[in-house]
Parts: sequence; structure tokens; C-alpha cells
Amino acid sequence: MLNKINTLLILIAAFLLTGCGIYSFTGASIPAEAKTVSVQHFPNNANLVNPVLSDMITNTLRDYFMNQTTLDGVNDNGDLAIEGEIIDYKTSPTAITGDQAALNRLTITVNVRFYNRYDESKNFEQKFSQYEDYPSNQELNSIQDNILDNIVQKLCEDIFNKAVVNW
Repeated sequence: MLNKINTLLILIAAFLLTGCGIYSFTGASIPAEAKTVSVQHFPNNANLVNPVLSDMITNTLRDYFMNQTTLDGVNDNGDLAIEGEIIDYKTSPTAITGDQAALNRLTITVNVRFYNRYDESKNFEQKFSQYEDYPSNQELNSIQDNILDNIVQKLCEDIFNKAVVNW
């Protein structure tokens, strides 16, 4: 009797997890018909251009989808397609004490367009922005690599969540 109940529970769980499309343990909900994803190169259209940022964002976003879903990466026209551009890269003073800043803030903003071939109600165009603060007595060039990694990871997580987790 216990064996039959366990089998029934497994069948119900399998039905629930596959009945509404592909579900992953990351929370991604992707239409069952979707098999591919394409992430186009993100050109840097910001006034201040960091030469490695375009490739960092593009490659990190591609890796994010490859590692978090079962979708195959394709160059163009994926069932899920992402394109966009870097529209702002700036540093600004924050946490001002007296007449000088104690911290500076590096902010990166991207504009993203997402297309879902099988559910157009999920399509969107949205700006995503993230930042990291750093001590004003340090040069950005000396700590930039670490700060960029953190910002790009947060941006890609936000984009992924909006595209397939619907947060």
C-alpha cells in the first residue's frame, strides 16, 4: 500500500512540474516548446566607454542562460531572444562627508529587449541598472575588475529573472 502511495505521489509531482512548461530548480519557467536562446552582442553606447564591458555583459548573460536552463545557445533567432545595449557607465560621488565624498559609486545601465516566440505576452523592453560603491581614496582603475564583475553579475541576474522567472 505504501509503495502505491509513493508511486502516485511521484506521478503527481512529475505531472505538476512538466504540465506548465519546463521548470528548473532555479525557478525559471520556460515554455515547453522553447529549445533555444540567443543573446546578441550588447554594444556600448554610453558616453564613457569601458572597452571590456560589452563582451563581459554579453558573455555573462549567455553563460547565465546556458548554466541555469536546458536551452541551447544559438547565434540568432532563438525561441527566447535577448538584445540590448549599454546606455550608461558613470561614476559619481556618494556618502559626502564635509566637503568631499567618502565613497564613489560606479553605475552601469543597460537597455534590454526580450522576445519569447511562444508567449509574446512575456516580451519586454526595460532598462536595468546596478551599482557598486568604492572608497573615494582608491582609483577606479585599481579596483575596477572586481567591481565590474559584481555589477555585471547583478545585471545578468536581474535580466534573467525578468525574462524567465518573472520577478
